[in-house]
Amino acid sequence: MAGRGVGRALLGSGLLAVTLLGGAGGYGLGLVTTGQQASAGTAAVPLPGEAANSPSMPSTPPRKLRRDNSEPLQAEDIHYKTRSFDVTSAVRSHVSVRVPGNWEMILLDPVKDMKFNEPQRRRAVRVQGGFKITRPPAASMAVRISQFKALSADKMVSVLSHGVDKATKNATLTYNYADPDNNTLKLGMIRWLADDEGLCMLEIAVTGLPQDKSALADILDHASESATRSDSPVS
Repeated sequence: MAGRGVGRALLGSGLLAVTLLGGAGGYGLGLVTTGQQASAGTAAVPLPGEAANSPSMPSTPPRKLRRDNSEPLQAEDIHYKTRSFDVTSAVRSHVSVRVPGNWEMILLDPVKDMKFNEPQRRRAVRVQGGFKITRPPAASMAVRISQFKALSADKMVSVLSHGVDKATKNATLTYNYADPDNNTLKLGMIRWLADDEGLCMLEIAVTGLPQDKSALADILDHASESATRSDSPVS
């Protein structure tokens, strides 16, 4: 299918496999939803499983997180570069996207995700393609929120905002989580990009420190507005 660039949309979104996630907004138990609008002009998406009879989260005690007080990443210090790569799952997707130029490119396993690591390893970008384009970004976001809600309390994921841009149909989710490697509070942003038909063509995620929020939003916007995808069959 033809690739498509995607315009600037919301200011928030996130990353990491769900099995590695954990987070805390005020170090609360389990998943906490603290907002439903990602930005002005953005329609909120109902959280799955919000009915009164929804199962409660396991009462596993939360961990105590420490805050990484490193200097925040500054958007004006980031120099971007267009990176191109192939990722494969149901199809092979050739993807082009602008990301910080000095961040290391790593193909993850399975090979449907490409990751870009900051040299200090505190921040990262992940781009997922290779999946069949069958559902709108809002549906992909709802699935991820449902996965978050199913996590045990000790994962400490806190959803900060979620919404769909009415103009672009892009969906964005912002959340806090506990970094499992060093037990620090992290910030994640995920954006699902819509193609010309309004279906999800790419998932782009950024992670970093809470104090990096503005810079992470800038990274996500640069990636979103520049991203293209073209597919070919898996041989």
